[in-house]
Amino acid sequence: MTLTIAERQRLAEFEATLSHLDLVSSAVEAGGAKVVLRKPRSAESLISEDDFAGDERLPYWADVWPSSRALAGVVRGLHGTGCTLLELGCGVGLVSITALRAGFTVTATDYYRDAMAVTRLNAMRLAGDGDARLHTRYVDWRALPEDLGRFDVVCAADVLYEREYATLVAETIHKTLAPGGMALVADPGRSALAPFREYAASIGLQEIDALSVLVQQDAASGELVQKARPGGSGMTPGAVGLPPAHKVTVFRYRWSASGPDAEHD
Repeated sequence: MTLTIAERQRLAEFEATLSHLDLVSSAVEAGGAKVVLRKPRSAESLISEDDFAGDERLPYWADVWPSSRALAGVVRGLHGTGCTLLELGCGVGLVSITALRAGFTVTATDYYRDAMAVTRLNAMRLAGDGDARLHTRYVDWRALPEDLGRFDVVCAADVLYEREYATLVAETIHKTLAPGGMALVADPGRSALAPFREYAASIGLQEIDALSVLVQQDAASGELVQKARPGGSGMTPGAVGLPPAHKVTVFRYRWSASGPDAEHD
């Protein structure tokens, strides 16, 4: 993508506001396409004792996870013109930018404001006029904004790493998916996956299919990805590195005809 002089200046000015993140360029492969993202050099350096003390929050957003690469590969094949997409946990923006390139109007959400800023930066760099179709929103699933709206596609990558997220993520999809819409959830086999699938079915989300994707390790997988999350499954805590090919499953959901109708809460 070729930027005008004015666009390059705006991009440089915006990136200067993110100097505290020590951004570097990192090449990422997703679904056969290579993307060069700007991302923090070290996710671990961004760990805040205050954030962790408050709700055990860690800056997982700052690494590129295998599940986001698998999900981006699926989103790349969608036709998004005239449609809306909500990403739950946008990280550095790989999935949201892929959706913009596919024609969607995107709302990228995260629990870290820096994540939304980096997603915006990458959209400015990589998505052309897609930056105008990108909306960012700070969202806590435990206190979902009432005005968030409903979307044609709701997607999330590797967000089931805490047991409580099984119901929180399912309820968030329940409240934001438009009638006739589709939800995509990419997961490497986390401990909350099974209860998520069970609870999703109980509230009328029908699992249509599950696509297994082998994601090759690459340099974009930073320290937190390599170490994984203690107590989580799908990656080995404390491992020196990811396996050469990491299995991720992308689950697709629609509303069940026999479940709750489209006028749910």
